[in-house]
Amino acid sequence: MPALMPRPSILSIEPYVGGESKIPGVNRIVKLSSNEGAFGVPPGVQAAYAKLATELHRYPDGGARALREAIGARFGLDPAKIVCGNGSDELIGALILSYGGEGTELVMSAHGFVMYDIAGRYAGCQVIKVPEKNLTADVDAMLAAVGPRTKLMFLANPNNPTGTMLPAAEVNRLRAGLREDVLLVLDSAYAEYVTRPDYDPGVALVEAGTNTVMTRTFSKVFGLGGVRLGWAYAPPHVADILNRVRGPFNVNAPAMVAGIAALAEPGWVEASVAHNDAWRAKVSDGLRALGLTVTPSEGNFILADFGTAEKARAADAALKARGLIVRAMGSYSLPQALRITIGNAEECGMVLDALGAFLRGTDG
Repeated sequence: MPALMPRPSILSIEPYVGGESKIPGVNRIVKLSSNEGAFGVPPGVQAAYAKLATELHRYPDGGARALREAIGARFGLDPAKIVCGNGSDELIGALILSYGGEGTELVMSAHGFVMYDIAGRYAGCQVIKVPEKNLTADVDAMLAAVGPRTKLMFLANPNNPTGTMLPAAEVNRLRAGLREDVLLVLDSAYAEYVTRPDYDPGVALVEAGTNTVMTRTFSKVFGLGGVRLGWAYAPPHVADILNRVRGPFNVNAPAMVAGIAALAEPGWVEASVAHNDAWRAKVSDGLRALGLTVTPSEGNFILADFGTAEKARAADAALKARGLIVRAMGSYSLPQALRITIGNAEECGMVLDALGAFLRGTDG
């Protein structure tokens, strides 16, 4: 009897490994490895989540109508073009399975979010990773990588893990250079943190009717990584496809009430962004003063380059010895770097102190 085997592309997938959260033998852990919000869960979310406890026997609204309307009201979008998901990862996978598959190509930047590669291989696509310029997506190189079999292009903007972004004019140029039968997916998970005036998360291209989709998440600035909630804004014909293939109750009821409450939390986003702006600059400047190369970031994290993989591993170990967990970047082909989430003020100070001691050779 022949052995049971999956499709060959499945065996090429390296399983996704999330940011570490525990260190054996260390009591106090400061987790700065997953780009979670610096201030935890909004108070209004905690109250709304607890209130739903007696209703958990009820099925959720399969169309997430109230949540879509709340998202639309907050961002000035048409709720009919919004599709909610179990994290934006679910929607990314659904788009790839719907428009990709065996015999097609998916184009992404070399250091783009690893889930594009994983979901692409799962669908059977050939994933093409395009070299970046100064750790930033190169529009001309990405367009040059498009071939007759290309059906999908993914751009994280700002990009995780580098923190770099393309201004709206460059994203428009990218879309203009693509065939109409190539779906451009703009992953704008960190959009709320961007304060530059030349940025558009993708709304304008979706509204223009091009084959462009914007994905967003509640896992970062809104502090809801644990409930898994994301959404897509898409042209009607793409939203229709997503609604055909998603699960009938793909967003659970607690996630929906949490999302609605998070959107309504007074001043939460504004305070989070102001804190991030200030401490991202302080941590970046502090690390540069220690001799490290820090990539300018538009997200709630920074990428610090230690020069060699060996030194990055040693720095990671020194941080862990103090209970600080950051993200090693070997899976993103950046083994010489560490990605550091901007935590609260105390946590940021702890990172600077720890790396200062390490780099000066006085640690321990």
